[in-house]
Amino acid sequence: MAYQTENEKKALLILFKDFTSYHNANTISKQLGISRIGSMKLLKKLKAENLVIATVIGKSTVYKPNMQDSYVLDLITFILAEEANEFKRWKEEFKELFVDGRIILLYGSTIRDYTKARDIDIMILRKAGDSGQIHKVISEKQQLLPKKIHAIDLTSQEFMKNVQNKQVAVIDIVKNAIILYGQNKYAELLKNVSSL
Repeated sequence: MAYQTENEKKALLILFKDFTSYHNANTISKQLGISRIGSMKLLKKLKAENLVIATVIGKSTVYKPNMQDSYVLDLITFILAEEANEFKRWKEEFKELFVDGRIILLYGSTIRDYTKARDIDIMILRKAGDSGQIHKVISEKQQLLPKKIHAIDLTSQEFMKNVQNKQVAVIDIVKNAIILYGQNKYAELLKNVSSL
């Protein structure tokens, strides 16, 4: 496999996170700020490398990540981890929550501009019956942080039920969240909803 450029990684991330939309060369070019021709070349290269699958709908070719390929699953996990690395402060702040295979998502205005954010939005995906320690850690963090922590605590099954039912708030979180911890489990969770 060839090395992925930054735009190729961004395109894969868009296709993975925004699974409820049909993306073609036009939509990807707008989101990446590149020409339509450049976007077409990028998507054709990803398809040639078996990283995305293409389906013709009407007159348009739409793309989704090839999540049934283990290499693509690992690549998406890596790209999610790379994205999280840009939010080291929050990784450090919430690292106590990451135990026993939990997934920690940061979303909302904190991602865009912490200085203007009213609160810190996080979502913790966990196993059933595993919320006691979460509430304790959030309470301790709340004493230290100047902004209110708005934490959503769900089991992975509850989260997936919301995703499959296309709950607007959860879909918006999926599209925009930074996965601070548990990127591999997150990619695995969403692999079947992220394909055509």
